[in-house]
Amino acid sequence: MTDEMRETLAEEQAEDAPPAAPAQGALDTEAEPLADDEANRQAEEAIEVEFSVEGIGEPQDTKQGDVEDDAGQEASDDTDTEVFENGSQPAEDTEETPTVESVIEAILFASEEPLSDSRLAGIVETTTKQVRDCIESLNEKYESNHNAFRIEQIAGGHQMLTLPAYNTWLKKMLKVRSDNKLSPAAMETLAIIAYKQPVIRVDIEAIRGVAVGEVIRSLMYKGLVKIVGRAEILGRPMLYGTTKKFLEVFGLNSLKDLPKAEELKKPD
Repeated sequence: MTDEMRETLAEEQAEDAPPAAPAQGALDTEAEPLADDEANRQAEEAIEVEFSVEGIGEPQDTKQGDVEDDAGQEASDDTDTEVFENGSQPAEDTEETPTVESVIEAILFASEEPLSDSRLAGIVETTTKQVRDCIESLNEKYESNHNAFRIEQIAGGHQMLTLPAYNTWLKKMLKVRSDNKLSPAAMETLAIIAYKQPVIRVDIEAIRGVAVGEVIRSLMYKGLVKIVGRAEILGRPMLYGTTKKFLEVFGLNSLKDLPKAEELKKPD
C-alpha cells in the first residue's frame, strides 16, 4: 500500500471515530452555569410557593369571617322571622291592642252628641248587650279612680259628661253660646211646652198671659221646640213639643227625667 493510500485511509478513520471527551476543566466550566440555573429555578419555585401559601391563608381568614357574618345575619333573620310569626314586635314598637271597651270609650270621648246602644254596637261591630256591659264597666273604673266624668244616658243615648261638682270651675272657663242664651220669657215658654206637650199656642198664652208667637219662633230657630202635629179642634191649630236637642242641652235622658213640680224651688 502506498503512502498516499495510507493517508487517505487514516483521514477516513479519523472522520468516522467518535469525538474526544472534553477536558475536565471544560466540563467544570460548563457545569457551573447549569448548576446556577437550577438553583435559581428552585429558589423562584420556593418563593412562588411561599407567596401562594400566604395568599391562600389570607383569603381563607377573610372567607371564614364572611361565613361567620353570614351565619350571624341568617340567625338574626331567623330571629326576626320567629318574632313576627309569634305575633310580637320589639318592645319599642309594641302598642296596646284596642279592646271593645277602649273603642267605645274613645268614640264617646270624641262624640259631640249622645250615641244610642244600637249605633255604638254598629260602629264597634258588637252587640248592644256588650255595649251596655262595657259602659257599666267603664263607669265603675271612673268611680274607683275618682275621675271627674261619667258616661250618662242623654236623649236616648250615651254621652261622656263631667260631674256636677265641677260646674263652678267649668263655668269660669266656658262661655255659653249665644244660641243657648234664653231670656226669661223664652225660659217660661219652653218650660210650659216641656211640661204640657203637646200643647197649642193658645194654651201657652193663657198660662203666661201674653202673646208667645215670636218666642215660639225663636225657640224653634234654636232647635229646642218643634211642631209635633195638629190639634183635633176647630181650626186645627199646631201642637208644639220639645226636641232631642232640648234633652241634650238640659242633660236629660227623657222627658220623664224632668223635675217634678214639688221638687222645683218656689219663687220668693
